Amino acid sequence: MVFDIEMIQKMYTNFGAKVLAARKAVKKPLTLTEKILYTHLWQSDATAAYERGKSYVDFAPDRVAMQDATAQMALLQFMQAGRTIVAVPSTVHCDHLIMAKDNSKVDLDRAVHESSEVYDFLASVCNKYGLGFWKPGAGIIHQVVLENYAFPGGMMIGTDSHTVNAGGLGMIAIGVGGADACDVMAGLPWELKFPKLIGVKLTGKLNGWASAKDVILKVAGILTVKGGTGAVIEYFGEGAESLSCTGKGTICNMGAEVGATTSTFGYDDSMERYLRATGRTEIAQAANAIKEHLNGDPEVYETPGNFFDQVIEINLSELEPHLNGPFTPDLATPISKMKDVAAANGWPTKIDEGLIGSCTNSSYEDISRSVSVARQAIDKGLKTRSDFSINPGSEQIRYTIERDGFLETFETFGATVFANACGPCIGMWERLGAEKQEKNTIIHSYNRNFAKRNDGNPNTHAFVGSPELVTALSIAGDLNFNPVTDTLTNDKGEQVKLDPPTGDELPKNGFAVEDAGFQAPAADGSNIQVMVDPQSKRLQILDPFPAWEGTDLKDLKLLIKAKGKCTTDHISMAGPWLKFRGHLDNISNNLLIGALNYFNEKTNLVKNQLTGVYGALPDTQRAYKAAGVGSIIVGDENYGEGSSREHAAMEPRHLGVRAVLVKSFARIHETNLKKQGMLAITFAKKEDYDKVLEDDLIDIDGLTSFRINKPLIVHLHHEDGTEDTFLVNHTYNEQQIEWFKAGGALNIIRREFANRIKSEADK
Repeated sequence: MVFDIEMIQKMYTNFGAKVLAARKAVKKPLTLTEKILYTHLWQSDATAAYERGKSYVDFAPDRVAMQDATAQMALLQFMQAGRTIVAVPSTVHCDHLIMAKDNSKVDLDRAVHESSEVYDFLASVCNKYGLGFWKPGAGIIHQVVLENYAFPGGMMIGTDSHTVNAGGLGMIAIGVGGADACDVMAGLPWELKFPKLIGVKLTGKLNGWASAKDVILKVAGILTVKGGTGAVIEYFGEGAESLSCTGKGTICNMGAEVGATTSTFGYDDSMERYLRATGRTEIAQAANAIKEHLNGDPEVYETPGNFFDQVIEINLSELEPHLNGPFTPDLATPISKMKDVAAANGWPTKIDEGLIGSCTNSSYEDISRSVSVARQAIDKGLKTRSDFSINPGSEQIRYTIERDGFLETFETFGATVFANACGPCIGMWERLGAEKQEKNTIIHSYNRNFAKRNDGNPNTHAFVGSPELVTALSIAGDLNFNPVTDTLTNDKGEQVKLDPPTGDELPKNGFAVEDAGFQAPAADGSNIQVMVDPQSKRLQILDPFPAWEGTDLKDLKLLIKAKGKCTTDHISMAGPWLKFRGHLDNISNNLLIGALNYFNEKTNLVKNQLTGVYGALPDTQRAYKAAGVGSIIVGDENYGEGSSREHAAMEPRHLGVRAVLVKSFARIHETNLKKQGMLAITFAKKEDYDKVLEDDLIDIDGLTSFRINKPLIVHLHHEDGTEDTFLVNHTYNEQQIEWFKAGGALNIIRREFANRIKSEADK
């Protein structure tokens, strides 16, 4: 089945003319990124060039994708927008609420029972408003999107930071919060600051143990977790063309880990092969007809330094396997150096768990390369010394690898096959013994490895690698093992060496599936009722946030001064908390419980300034709210790094926090705060962070004349009677200032819809 073929063909029909208009407006050759952005302007054809990193631009995305955890809040917001049907093709994918514990069947059955209320809600909203619904077990959103919806030259937004995975098929695909998705589904333009451009030139060709995963692990080490912020990464060169489509997807997927807006590749033969293999020959033919426009102009790649803000070059022929971590995805270590680095840092080298799959590495090629290593182990008399598990990316992948004998091999190998879902990658893993919080090491082919991310244990050292490297290291059970050079002792006492992995880019006998798990919406949803039980602990109808009162903010209490890395996992944890993603008040009980308090080096323990007693952070903030007292959060660099989850912005807003002041923001989180009517500001001088004391009363002045590029003023009233005053910056544009004044972007949508209904009634 080819989804939305008419929309895609229409877009391709106009694509060339729009590119020509953009080239005329910009007055220079165009990168692929610029072509896609300029052909998706809300205003239609480009008439002027936009300034990278400064110009706010309205875009018209082709589609929206949501996973079940974030879709709940996005659709609860959309239900209040007044639409009878979504304005663009949109889908919901049930992949986040399935706990990995026993095996795929038991775990899926348990999830369907435990989360039936949420699944029924999502299915009914999809039915009523015209969204496609992918049932639990259908697969992980990003793999399913790549197999069914992604197409070269398209633009998509999705309520998950790893929406960027679709760049593997030449899209501009961007992770957003639910409020942004709500706008686009409601037929409104989507705003983005025109991104800077990072070009990555790939030369040579992968060989031996090196894989596409190692490309992005290397890039992460170069750029760090914030080096891509505000930029699109565009890959090009002969090395890019040598990669498979799904390998490109892996690279784009982890672009989220360097803060990039998204990543993409130009259309090539590998993408055509993948489109045809996944039943989308019509799209491949249409893309072939405009292939010149689905790549950057030749001049761009001939002299990339003239067209990109930064250029990185990587020779794939020289690239060696990497492991990144622990505790951060940008700590990159070549496998040849891991033994020395681990010893220097005191990392535990015994590997307790090896896990492969997830949205990052669950393609047929990934699994086939991993299984080639597992077969060697079986044939050479080796056994795994670590527990080993797999999360297939989709039901189509699972069915095909079962048909081709891969699952049988893995079972002989001793692997546990979990459901086609995110599972341990997002903390949905009931790992035996994790509650003991013992120091240990795991390795996986996922994308993130923050503390507590996978199993809730802050002492689990998680390392990220390719599926084939994870498989080899699970056999060795030792972080010091280098499969490129080292041998292992088999069951006969012989020294044996693993050969480099092999695998097929695509299944030789084609993909197969009996039930992919898709449910089309009702032809007419007007009579469908979406019911939410007022007593539900999982779902809650949203109340509008209050509008700004029109005054400066005075006497704010300091809720927390967060020290160091504070990701959206620290602000709003996943794992068991995912069950409350549709109930704002209940999930607000996890607000910032993972953040480190600067003043006592503890998590979830802050001083209540009303009582002087230290307590849990959500309880302290609820006390402030009950007393009618405003508060402020202070944070460090790249605050809000990681997932797109807008709950990290909605929770403080719901509980009465008035402002978030940090050294710097991650892109998605800053936008989410703005959308929810929160004041998001940054220190003009980062050293002013040090002036904030635990018992301060804090004023923020300048809001009564709030305007673009005008700093605000912060006054710190210290307990000893002294004061500090300094400037803070913001990045609000005129529209975003109106969001703040209205109490959130959704309040404006509601107001405009009410005015339209009144106007129509008056006629």
